[in-house]
Formats: sequence, C-alpha cells, structure tokens
Amino acid sequence: MDRIKQKQNNPSLMMRGIGKSFPGVRALNNVDFKLRRGEIHALMGENGAGKSTLVKVLTGVYPMDEGSVSLDGNQVVIRSTQDAQKLGISTVYQEVNLCWNLTVAENLFLGREPRKMGFIDWKQMNRMAAELLQELNISADPTAQLDSYSIAIQQMIAIARAVNTDCEFLILDEPTSSLDADEVKKLFSLMRQLSENGVGIVFITHFLEQVYEICHRITVLRNGELVGEYEVENLPRLELVTKMMGKEIENLSDLNVNMDESRFEGEQPVVEAIELSSGASRIAPFDLKMYKGEVVGLGGLLGSGRSELVRAIYGADKAVQGQLYIMGKKSRIRNPLDAMKKGMAYLPEDRKAEGIFADLSVRENIIIALQAKHGILKRLSRKDMERYADEYIKLLNIKTPGIETPIKSLSGGNQQKVILARWLLTNPEFMILDEPTRGIDVGTKTEIQKLILKLAGEGKSVAFISSELDEMLRTCSRMVVMRDRRKVGELTRAGLNQSTIMRTIAGREDGNE
Repeated sequence: MDRIKQKQNNPSLMMRGIGKSFPGVRALNNVDFKLRRGEIHALMGENGAGKSTLVKVLTGVYPMDEGSVSLDGNQVVIRSTQDAQKLGISTVYQEVNLCWNLTVAENLFLGREPRKMGFIDWKQMNRMAAELLQELNISADPTAQLDSYSIAIQQMIAIARAVNTDCEFLILDEPTSSLDADEVKKLFSLMRQLSENGVGIVFITHFLEQVYEICHRITVLRNGELVGEYEVENLPRLELVTKMMGKEIENLSDLNVNMDESRFEGEQPVVEAIELSSGASRIAPFDLKMYKGEVVGLGGLLGSGRSELVRAIYGADKAVQGQLYIMGKKSRIRNPLDAMKKGMAYLPEDRKAEGIFADLSVRENIIIALQAKHGILKRLSRKDMERYADEYIKLLNIKTPGIETPIKSLSGGNQQKVILARWLLTNPEFMILDEPTRGIDVGTKTEIQKLILKLAGEGKSVAFISSELDEMLRTCSRMVVMRDRRKVGELTRAGLNQSTIMRTIAGREDGNE
C-alpha cells in the first residue's frame, strides 16, 4: 500500500475545465478530474450527474467543448477511441458492448486477432482466449457464441478484453451491476492486482459498500459540475450521499409494508401459476399465487431462475406445461401481447436490449405499449400522446429536455423511469419489475421503492426482483426463493430477514451445514 500511495503523489492523468453540451442540455460545466497511477478512484454522482459523459470525453467518444487533458504533465489530444487506446486508456461501459453473434474468443481479440500468413490464426486465438479466461477464472468456452452466456459472464468477458490490452488507465462503468457476490470478489481481486502493478482505475458504481471496500479516492459530480475530491477514509457514507444528492437523503423508514398476510385469506389471486414451466428457460415446474395489493420478492443468486420464472408467467418464454389463472380464469398466454391484454406489465432486467427503443423519443417510448394494447387500427392521437407523456414525466420526475428528446440521450435512471411510465400508462393489475433499480443512483432508488409500495397500496400486484436484499426487505411482504432454476422456498413477512433468506438460498433452511 505504501508503494501505491507513493505512485499517487502526482496525478498522472488530469482533466481540467471540461465542458460539454448537447442540444438543450449542459452535461459538463468546468469539471476537473485527477487520476493517479496505482489508485482506484471512484467517480460518483446521481444519474445525470455527468459521470458517463466525462468518461466518454476522456475516451474520445464525445469531443469536449472546453478544457484540456494531460498525461504525466504533457497535454494530449483525444479525438477518437483509437487515440485513447494508444494512450493506454481502456474502458468497460455499464451496458455490455460486445458482439453477441461472435464467439467469446472473437470478442476478446476483435481488431487484434493473431494472424498467420495474412489470415486469422484461429487455433492460436482460441488458445490465447482459453489462457486469458483461465487466468481470470471465467467459466466460458472460447469457441462458444457470446449470446449463449448470461449477462454476468458477458460482463466478465468485456472486462477481460479491456484488461488484455496494454492499458495504463482502466475505466469501469458499473462493472458489478450484473455480477453476483463471488464474481464481484473475483473482479475486486483483479482490480487490486492491476492497482499494485501501477494501473490507475476509474470505478463508477452505485454500490456504496463497494466504494468503501476497494477505492482510495472519490470524486463527486452533481448536475454536470464538480462537487469535490475526497480521500475515502475522510468521507463518511452519509456525507457522500448528501454531496451526491445536494440534500439530506430521504429516510426510508417511513416506507409502509403491509405485513398482515391474513388479509388475503379467502381472496382470489390476481395471478396463480400451477406447475408452470417454459421450454426456453428449462425452469422446474413451479406454483405461485399473487394477490391484490402485495409486493412479492423473488430472491436467489444470479442465474437461480428469478427472471425465468416471471418470463414464463408473462409469455416472454412460452410455457410448455402447467396452468395459469388470471383473476380465477384459466388463461393461455402465448406471447407478451396476450399478457398485456390480460392486465400484465413487464419491466425487463436488460434495459438496453429489451427495455428502451433507443432511437425513439421519450414520448414514443412512453406511449408504445398503450398503442400496442389498443391495436394498429385504433391509433392514439398526437394530442393524447403528448398529454400522456407530459403527465408521466411530471408524475415520475423524469429529467429530460423535452418529450421529443431521444431516450438514448437520457441517463440510465431516467430511461428506467420512462419504461415505468410506459407500463403505468397501460393501468396494469399485475406488474413484473425485474431489477428496476439496478445501476441507478440512491435518490432514484428511493423514488422507485416508494412508487412500488404506492402501487401496492392502490391495489396493484407486484412481482419484484432485486439483487439487493436490503431493498427487498424494505419493500416486500413475501418472498419466493429460487435456486438452480427451481423454487426452493417461500418466506412470509414474519420470517423475512437476511439470515433466513441466505440460508434458504444456500439450501440450509434449518440452519445446519
């Protein structure tokens, strides 16, 4: 650690007075950022604070409007991602940015393929890929197509690709958002190894505990401006959150989870699955009842079958056995449109691939589900579209320059709010929220958690999936626990605590090893 601190004495990478504007948005205003070799430096702020924009300026994705960048005291010009790579700057973005239709090895060495007599040396490339994957403890076949693996494995492969370049500065934008606890440990081990070798790491995350576990220094941005730079040990967590939000964080203790399970006795379930299973997910047949006005959490490790269970109910994965009842009536859900017409809504885990329509406007993204539900022959008027968009932008406090702004230009948290607005507009009776707070800031998480309980209070039935046990405990009245694509337990509010959940996930319900 002394050697690392010695390397940190003089900033190696400096960004001074960075300014960047987009139509109607001042994304960065006179921002300074300093990164020392051998340090792990957290870049913190709410969604829309300017973190990703600053990184994209540094890596040549966006040209800066004002400011300068220097390495080891020498000013440099970064006009493209190739310029950044030549300077030893590698990046792994929040959303996996790989080619799903190529093999693992092709993704790892894309643009850097080993060649023999002018042709790609496939044998050599696969061997190098296998060695790299083994070194990083990533369980993947170099010759397998990338999309055959989970988002978590794809994320680790993206990190491996970045690490395998001769990088002096590594930028990790929400790299742990799709990883389970063991995978996070492996990543942190690798980050510490790189740090000890003198690599400067920018770590963007919304997990506060991870910042305090691994980082040396913190820079906080808010509304596109620099709040300050701090040593981790000198910045208490509550103070960090306050600086990020610009106000005292709202206390979640007033969240009111209805704990009286006896209120459901004799009631008809909104949704009831009996021995339901889908072919695509290979999930074991399961039973599940969802009642009006309750929030049911789906717990389990990554890959346990949480998402597959709700996809089978919603028709995103076609059911091959079992029965599904909606308000007591046997129903056949062949696809998501059938589910929508039965009063269901589904916010998927992968916001980029399955949630937003990136090239469409905020207005179009909000109204698209309602239009699909009405059918192509009953088109919404432009006036109604604009009215709905304005209404839900205000209701969910969506930060956007206007309703015609392309959704891809919004921050991740605001994109998530737009998807929520889309489904709330359809007035569903049953909502499936799969990781609705993943990769978004503390303040927006609070808003979404309160919204979930508000929906339950209004009589909606909500299935809630989250990798964060704390927010599950704050919001859920009951929890279904998954393991190895099988439902292994169901915990009532009275028995809902972290210890019981972990024992059930691990297969030690009785507390024995």
